[in-house]
Amino acid sequence: MKKILMGHNFRREDFAGLEGKFIIIYPENKLFTKDEILEQISDIDVFVPNFSFQTDAEIIDAAKNLKLIANYGVGYNNIDVEYAASKGIAVTNTPQSVLEPTAELCFTLMMATARKVAYYNHKLHSGVRLDWSIYGDLGVSLYGQTLGIYGMGRIGQAVARRAIASGMNIIYHNRNRLPKDIEEKYNATYVDFDTLLKESDVVSLNAPATAETYHLMGEAEFKKMKNSAILINTARGQLVDEKALAAALKTGEIYAAGLDVFEKEPKIFPELLELDNAILSPHAGTGTYSARRDMAHEVVKNIINFFEGGQIDKVN
Repeated sequence: MKKILMGHNFRREDFAGLEGKFIIIYPENKLFTKDEILEQISDIDVFVPNFSFQTDAEIIDAAKNLKLIANYGVGYNNIDVEYAASKGIAVTNTPQSVLEPTAELCFTLMMATARKVAYYNHKLHSGVRLDWSIYGDLGVSLYGQTLGIYGMGRIGQAVARRAIASGMNIIYHNRNRLPKDIEEKYNATYVDFDTLLKESDVVSLNAPATAETYHLMGEAEFKKMKNSAILINTARGQLVDEKALAAALKTGEIYAAGLDVFEKEPKIFPELLELDNAILSPHAGTGTYSARRDMAHEVVKNIINFFEGGQIDKVN
């Protein structure tokens, strides 16, 4: 039987579809260390890393029998995809199961940041008396505001759907403009990046981490935004220069930020932790029981279909 190495101690019941078809090796603890993986991967057919494990050239070179890297997650910047392809190794991801949960968290951060929910909650739990007067400690309303989406792919469109339901206007920027029928569906207007920064009340980053998007948001970009604007990042931490963001939040260059991803996870830029107008979550875009279950099922489907000649979510 073919062998699968699980990089993480995933819930067994979520991967039940593989039982009896493969030899499955799980770590005894939460996850395998890199050294433990290197010791075991030489005769493995399928490797299933979680979305934070760096599957680099060293791992790939040690995997003499590897045929498939079935990533548990949609983003695959944790995998040296090109090197895997050069070795004849397929890489798959889980695009369907992450779609709605990630968009849901994106919009949750948008609402929580605009309406200062985390700030209020923290202060009240800390015993701080807030200003309950008519004009004290106010947030901002999203109704009638402009949402600028950078990366209007499937997740960006799912965010747009939620924003429309809340009465927001949609502008977007992509590498390529969307077909007219998609724009009409979301009543979305294509603009250049500078216009998106200048006109948006909320900027949502929903693009992958690439050389092109590295530090997409830096000092110059924050200066172009409204002082009342909010930045939301549920994509990848590498898209934002966190030092520049912290400075923009401190000086009032922008109003607030909601971040689910960070450049050097699990580390968080220290200055962000000190700011009431930075709402942070721990890369939890798929952080629900149902989403994690569905991701596992998508991994199972990719593995079985790979060996049976069915359709897979191949990224290389």
